[in-house]
Amino acid sequence: MTENDPSAHDSGAPRPAQGQSGPAPQTGETAGQENWFASQPEVSGSGEHARTDQQPYAGQQSYPASGQSYTQNPPQAENPYASPSQHAYPAAGQTGEQQAYNPWSAEAQAVANGGTQLPPSQAPYAQQVHAGQHAAGPGTSIYGLPPQQVPRPARGPGKMLAGVALIALFVGGIAGGTVGYLSSGSGGSITNALDAPKPAQQTGNTPSGSVESVAQKLSPSVVELQVSGQSAAGEGSGFVLSTDGFILTNNHVVEVAANGGQITAVFQDGKKAPAKVIGRDPTTDIAVVKVDNVSGLTPVELGRSDDLKVGQAVVAIGSPFELTGTVTSGIVSSLHRPVSAGGGQGDQNTVMDAVQTDAAINPGNSGGPLANMAGQVIGINSAIYSPQSASGQGQGQGQAEGGNVGIGFAIPIDQARRTADDIIKTGQATQTFIGAKVQDAPQGGAQLGDITPGSPAEKAGLKSGDIVTKIDSRPIDTASTLIAAIRTRAPNEKVQMTVGGSRTVEVTLGGQPVTPN
Repeated sequence: MTENDPSAHDSGAPRPAQGQSGPAPQTGETAGQENWFASQPEVSGSGEHARTDQQPYAGQQSYPASGQSYTQNPPQAENPYASPSQHAYPAAGQTGEQQAYNPWSAEAQAVANGGTQLPPSQAPYAQQVHAGQHAAGPGTSIYGLPPQQVPRPARGPGKMLAGVALIALFVGGIAGGTVGYLSSGSGGSITNALDAPKPAQQTGNTPSGSVESVAQKLSPSVVELQVSGQSAAGEGSGFVLSTDGFILTNNHVVEVAANGGQITAVFQDGKKAPAKVIGRDPTTDIAVVKVDNVSGLTPVELGRSDDLKVGQAVVAIGSPFELTGTVTSGIVSSLHRPVSAGGGQGDQNTVMDAVQTDAAINPGNSGGPLANMAGQVIGINSAIYSPQSASGQGQGQGQAEGGNVGIGFAIPIDQARRTADDIIKTGQATQTFIGAKVQDAPQGGAQLGDITPGSPAEKAGLKSGDIVTKIDSRPIDTASTLIAAIRTRAPNEKVQMTVGGSRTVEVTLGGQPVTPN
């Protein structure tokens, strides 16, 4: 607020008596202060100053503009600093003695706020009293707005900041009061979730293609395998292949019990039964066990892995850390990932062509099923990536204690199906091979080493030193990729090998029995 504001004069300063003039402002006032009455523009937005014939003291000497001296004191009869109780601004065409209306009174405020209009004889704004409009005639008050709404020149930053702080505190006080009112619980009903009735029990069918439907379909077929041997003990998972008790799992889950150890199968309903090893294949990390004298087993439905797509949804079920029947879900992250089966590092004899997934699997998930959203098994969870090493690690409880980091590997079910079928029918797995040693080529690809006489490689005309860069349409970048690609094929299957980047050789793959250690 400013010194030139009639509503903001110092309450403690002496006021001139009615009929006396106030002290005249001096020329060269403090910077930022001007004679408001001479320089105040019209509120209507015209951008011009009020004309002298529209000054509040029409016909008398008006106040000079900023920077000019006074030639005479303001007229005594029209002292703008007079107390509102002693002097009121005259309405149009009236004198101060005729007008007794107080422009700062509650009545004036009511008029300014849209209240009942007062009689012209009492209104300080004879023509218009609403915001933004002036009276038109000579002698009319220049206050087109109610006094508290008229823009006022700033005296200095101190008082302006104080005013802003006051407003801020006032607004804050209102907000605080409102919050208090709402928090007090007054004026509204209270809703409590505990008072609401239970919803209707879910009786509808499980949505087809959901994780829930896969779990309901597959969980009764998943078993926990508790294994102990002479030197170690652990646990893993498996799933039922037949109603007469054949169970498919990983070799690394049961190998500690292969020679005189014990295996106990724990089913979903809590029933337990002893199991024995029928056959196992360390090169593909696959084993088959069997339980006897059981009934009511539910076999899984096997899918296929040759048409898997990266990004498709999958579900894993198993017993991580002995938490039987744990269900997790994710997607196929990658395909044809060469990984050492069962956690073997650098062992070409155990390389598998893995399905990579981000479904959460941990130690104990080994041997459990990886299924598509139709509930069909498309892989056997076998290994996880662990930051402790650069290769896959088995997930049998006694094999590795690394936790899930979002990278797991499963044996493709097409390969597992063929091996399991061989084991059940003959008690022995059959391994696909070409009969040549292999190593990484410096420039990329798989370089052949010693060739076994009479092997499929020799019969096809392959030589030591040849570099294989492709099998059919699949690029070969390392030795492990070549081994994994061969083992996904069946014995007697024909493949086209690209050698040296240009020569093509047809090879008929061979098969040989696997003798476990």
